[in-house]
Amino acid sequence: MAADQELMTFGGHLEVFRQMLFRILGVAGVLAAVVFCFKDATWQLLLAPSEWDFVTYRGIEQLIQRTWDAGFRFEEWHVELIATDLSSQFMTHISTAVYLGLLGASPYILYELFRFVSPALYDDERRYSVRVLIVVYLLFIVGVLMSYFVLFPISFRFLGTYSVAARVHSTITLDSYVTTFVSLTLVMGLVFQLPVIAFALAKLGFITSAMLAEYRRHAALVIMTVAAVITPPDIMTLVLVAIPLYMLYEVSIRVVAWVGDGRQGTP
Repeated sequence: MAADQELMTFGGHLEVFRQMLFRILGVAGVLAAVVFCFKDATWQLLLAPSEWDFVTYRGIEQLIQRTWDAGFRFEEWHVELIATDLSSQFMTHISTAVYLGLLGASPYILYELFRFVSPALYDDERRYSVRVLIVVYLLFIVGVLMSYFVLFPISFRFLGTYSVAARVHSTITLDSYVTTFVSLTLVMGLVFQLPVIAFALAKLGFITSAMLAEYRRHAALVIMTVAAVITPPDIMTLVLVAIPLYMLYEVSIRVVAWVGDGRQGTP
C-alpha cells in the first residue's frame, strides 16, 4: 500500500469516491445517449421477444420437428402494445436508454469499484477479488440472457394471449412491457448468483457440501416455489426456469466442496 494512500484522510477518500462516481456517470451517460440515438435498433432488440416468430420459438419448433412431429408449428399470435399518456413513449425511451446504459457500463462500474477498494486489500486478496468479480459478472450476464431468450418471451406469450372470454382482448401498455422486462431480467441476474452466495457462506463456515447434499429435496421444493413466484402460472415456463436453478444448486454443492477441500488443505 502506498504511503499517500495510507495517510489519506476521510475527506480524501470522499473526494476519490466523488471522482469515481462522476466517471461512472459519465461513461453510463455516454452509453445511454448512444442507445437513445439508435432508437430503431434498440427497440427492435427489446420488442423481439414479443413477436410470435421470436428465435426461441423457432428453435423449439425445429427441435420438435426433428424429434416428434415434422409438421409442428406454433400458432401465429399478436399482442398490441399501446401508449396511454402523451409523453409515455418519450419517457419510456429515456428510462430504457438509462437502463441499457448502466448495463453496458457495468464492466466499467465493477472496475471502478474494484479500483476504489483495492488499495485496502493485500495482493492475494486483490487477485482473489478479481476472480470473484469476473464470476459474478458472467453469472449475471447468463441470467440476463436466460431472461431475454427464455423466461420473458414465454411469460409474455402466456400473459399477453390469455383471455377469460373471446370478446376480451389484451392490449399491453409500453410501460408495463418495459417494467416486466426489466424486473424479470434483474431477478434472473440476481438469482444466478447462487453459486457465489454459496461460496461466500462456505468461506464463512456457515454451510458445507454435505449439508447442501442432504437437503437436496428441500432445495428442489424451494426452487420450484421460487420459480412459480417469478414466472406466470404456466408449467412449461416453470420447468424451464426450475431446471437451470437446480443445476445452479448442484454447481453450488461442487463449489462448496471445493472450498472445504481448500480449507482442509491449508496448514
